Amino acid sequence: MKLATITHAGALKAALVAADGRTFWPLEEMLGRAVPDLGAIVGELDAIKPRLKPAGAGLPLSAVKIEAPLPRPARNVMCVGKNYHEHAKEFTRSGFDSSASSAADAIPTAPIIFTKAPECVIADGEDIRYPEGVSDSVDYEAELGLVIGTGGRGIAKADAYRHICGYTIINDVTARDLQGKHKQWFLGKSLDTFCPMGPWLVTSDEVDPENLNVKCWVNDELRQDANTRDLIFDIPTLIETISAGITLKPGDVIATGTPVGVGIGFTPPKFLKRGDRVTIEIDGLGRLTNKVA
Repeated sequence: MKLATITHAGALKAALVAADGRTFWPLEEMLGRAVPDLGAIVGELDAIKPRLKPAGAGLPLSAVKIEAPLPRPARNVMCVGKNYHEHAKEFTRSGFDSSASSAADAIPTAPIIFTKAPECVIADGEDIRYPEGVSDSVDYEAELGLVIGTGGRGIAKADAYRHICGYTIINDVTARDLQGKHKQWFLGKSLDTFCPMGPWLVTSDEVDPENLNVKCWVNDELRQDANTRDLIFDIPTLIETISAGITLKPGDVIATGTPVGVGIGFTPPKFLKRGDRVTIEIDGLGRLTNKVA
């Protein structure tokens, strides 16, 4: 099922979205209590799913504002760097990669984990603000995002998928010049509006995360076109790695890495400009579109 966080009648609400993406039903009507966003229920999603049954024709989704599924995650968004083979190579060639010195060590031997500040999350349709005076090398990164439903520490690979409640789309927008200058990636990844997410959360029972096409267009030019089969480190490995010493909690978001075709991979680089439109599509998860303002 598709679940969204919306602004309806002046308030934030979690909602069930019809399969065709045209109508919705507020979860508060099914659960008998206020549900201000999906973060309030991801930890109990398995238990309440049987109660999420729409009644009536539903309300038009076009009449409300769709927010990010988790408008403000409780903790930093966890991200994975260089997790597709060809992207790892293009990034090392770019000269901005502080994690590798040559093509010989372009492919990481263990997952590269960094984070983005939760305050940089924005919704489908909201503007990526161009960071005037801070960066002039803004790049896009189409990524599959997962949301933890059942927390835990020391999660084994064999159990990893049981801890995921659903999936969404993430654009890991990056200031490449800051990424190179500061070596560690937090500042270049966490500028305001640098984490578009959405449009909704699709529950894990409807997604095959190991075989999803990931595409990204800048304006009408297809830049990224890959499949999650090409991940260097699969999702169970990522969850096992992160949870080995960090307790994962319901609502934690993990962005699984971007494929080849980012702006820095072109000669000359194709960085984002004011007025550009970035659209990301992942099988079954919809489309995430944001303009650069």
